[in-house]
Amino acid sequence: MQPVKWGTISMIDAERRLLANALLEPSNQRFVLVSDSCIPVFNFTTVYNYLAGTNQSFLASIDDPRKSGRGRYSRQMSPEITVEQWRKGSQWFEIRRDLAVRIVSDRKYYELFGEFCAPPCYSDEHYLPTVVNLLRPEMNSNRTVTWVDWSRVGPHPRKFGRVDVNIELLDRIRFGSECVYNGNTTNVCNLFARKFLHSSIGPLLTFAPLLLGFDP
Repeated sequence: MQPVKWGTISMIDAERRLLANALLEPSNQRFVLVSDSCIPVFNFTTVYNYLAGTNQSFLASIDDPRKSGRGRYSRQMSPEITVEQWRKGSQWFEIRRDLAVRIVSDRKYYELFGEFCAPPCYSDEHYLPTVVNLLRPEMNSNRTVTWVDWSRVGPHPRKFGRVDVNIELLDRIRFGSECVYNGNTTNVCNLFARKFLHSSIGPLLTFAPLLLGFDP
């Protein structure tokens, strides 16, 4: 087992290994990366139909002109990657099989990131968004389906514990955004949410029958 350290290329190594192993099963057509602090905000049937009902992948890929975006770009990556092609986004993705194959097969861009992306450049925030933008941007919806609260200033998003969980919060996550799905505007944009601490499990299970339509 290889160690994984936050902010290093080992994060990308882990993601690529997960994809590679999942690709061994031919029936796997969609791939979702979540963490132990992620929760589903819709039931399985809704999530499955949402993902299977579109040809798009869901990965945030943003041209961020700020220091935390383009400011992390290394000119040593040129000409293979230019600053205009450089992208930033969340590592929590949902992608199609054909795009997953391209990511796992990549060697050129992976080696550039391994050599030239070191803190304050974080590969988990730039590798996939940049590579997808370079390889198949038309296959990407350019948004994530995993909700997170960045309203507080800092390097990490807000965490939610037992006292934070209520119906209002969950409904805001489920229906409080606006996005485009298959060419139509919708309020169903988030299928998962993070960061929920272990202490939130109790109230989440209490609300599950109402929100997910079944009793866990």
